[in-house]
Amino acid sequence: MRERWRGKSWATLGDSITAANGYQPLVSQALAFERVGNYGQSGCPMTAGSDRDEGATVYMGERLERTYDCVTIFAGTNDYRLGMPLGDLRPVGQAPFDIRTFCGAYQTLVEGLLARNPLCRLNLWTPLQRDKDGFDGERRNGQGALLAEYAAAVVLLGKAYALPVLDLHAQSGFNKLTLDVLTSDRLHPNEAGHRRIADLAIPFLAAL
Repeated sequence: MRERWRGKSWATLGDSITAANGYQPLVSQALAFERVGNYGQSGCPMTAGSDRDEGATVYMGERLERTYDCVTIFAGTNDYRLGMPLGDLRPVGQAPFDIRTFCGAYQTLVEGLLARNPLCRLNLWTPLQRDKDGFDGERRNGQGALLAEYAAAVVLLGKAYALPVLDLHAQSGFNKLTLDVLTSDRLHPNEAGHRRIADLAIPFLAAL
């Protein structure tokens, strides 16, 4: 398992769950990555157009070096919380996309990363289930969308671009019954939560 990524580099894009740098050291140690770049930005969505544009994931992707061997995108919970428009998946290669929608920003990010570094092993992770600030996944946001719809969009994006998807929303075991054990506030993973993410990410990345 360690030989696949031994001596290679890994960049992680996302929000506060990524910025916390909790799962990366566990994954890096298990897979022997030589260098890990953390581009997570707390409180920021994938989508452009909010008051948190400086750290929007679609823009953070532009800061990545071209040399990363593996790149992970792990976003969506803040898009749900902030009511960023979901938008629609458009045909691959038909840029420009509307970066003020989740799908448009995601497609812009994916196509930009692949244009600059087509040989990187780009992979997408769906957002975890949550229950914080009144947004529990069952509540529709200001755009009338559920968290599950943002997660489903990530799965569709993976299929459209033939990119592997780690479906944490459906497979991580983070749910209303376990959030007190796996998170510090029913949103942000605690030590046990980051271990759970790493336990799923390690075999996922090793198989790429």
